[in-house]
Amino acid sequence: MTYVFIAIFATFGAFARYGQTLLVQGVLGRGFPFATLSINVLGSFLMGFLFFLTLERLSLPPSLRTGILTGGLGAYTTFSTFSLETLNLMESGEWTRAALYVAASVLLSITAVILGAYLSRNIGA
Repeated sequence: MTYVFIAIFATFGAFARYGQTLLVQGVLGRGFPFATLSINVLGSFLMGFLFFLTLERLSLPPSLRTGILTGGLGAYTTFSTFSLETLNLMESGEWTRAALYVAASVLLSITAVILGAYLSRNIGA
């Protein structure tokens, strides 16, 4: 059943990723990888929030929890794309933009996972 849940939630995660990419690129353009940055930050927040919520506060079957976290968020978050976009910036000679992108991705994503974990542990407390 775990693989079924992974497949189901991966479909939703991939659709969400694609939809957010279209939306963000439509609003902010393609000059900087804002779409991937926003997906990494939101995905990190959701990972922090849902990981601890489903571990400490909600009782879910392990197969469903794995489907949500591994399937859904695994298909949604984009660190493989992040790496490729960083390489593309560097190969284009845009070293400052590449460094800014790496720093913003790491710092904002870590902050988001901390915030998500904090909120999931303190809702209704």
